[in-house]
Amino acid sequence: MSSTDLFLGIDLGTSGVRAVAIDIEGIVQAEVITKLPEAVHHGAAIEQAPALWWQGVETIFDDITKRLDPSSIRAIAIDGTSGTILLADERGTPLTAGLMYNDGRAIDEAARIEQIAPRDSAAHGTGSGLTKLLWLLKHGKQRPVRVHTQADWIAARLSRRFGICDANNALKLGYDPLSRCWPEWIKQLQLPKGLLPDVVPAGQVIGPIETVLAKRWGLNAETLVVSGTTDSTAAFIASGASQPGEAVTALGSTLVLKVIAEQPVFAPEYG
Repeated sequence: MSSTDLFLGIDLGTSGVRAVAIDIEGIVQAEVITKLPEAVHHGAAIEQAPALWWQGVETIFDDITKRLDPSSIRAIAIDGTSGTILLADERGTPLTAGLMYNDGRAIDEAARIEQIAPRDSAAHGTGSGLTKLLWLLKHGKQRPVRVHTQADWIAARLSRRFGICDANNALKLGYDPLSRCWPEWIKQLQLPKGLLPDVVPAGQVIGPIETVLAKRWGLNAETLVVSGTTDSTAAFIASGASQPGEAVTALGSTLVLKVIAEQPVFAPEYG
């Protein structure tokens, strides 16, 4: 890596899309933001068109590549709102709206998961991706090929490599971070084969950016798209916390507390 190498992080938030380019020392070299339309509310149902996320990302790239040398960008990572999902076909074309992290309609589905999932699973509650997935499968008119989280769908659009999700975004879909696999209990839901993504650690190379997009924005053809994380985890990393016992509270549309521990801590009764 050279001193001119840059690394681009893209954050998909509740109200907008933000991008920050940093150098090898972690110093910010450029930062841009664009607004997103407010999610559509129908009672407990809260959704947004995935096309709006992609349009926001396109705007971000159009803007930030005018502020720096785009060929110096070596890698791109995406973070998104935790628990936001959609269903798509084999080409990544959305078959549903994006059900947002705070969508609360899947009450019956949450009750079903309550009966079979361990108490320490992140798949509990109407806010989980798995409850939303069950709701979409029940009410969908088309047979889906894959479930995507917000972050991995954008990463896939950039790389044209679909069906890969980072471990942090996969947690609310029921992924087991200790055994690092989809748990046995999830088989009781009889999900369609291939619906769940392959899960990789955050920061793992997915592949180079799609050639057409590289040419559009003047990026190096070898610019890498790497697996991202959830929005609150990205905020935690950005804080610089690194030692056991250090904690960060992030206040956005929700309040999140994260702490570094030497071993997993499970206390669902405390949230």
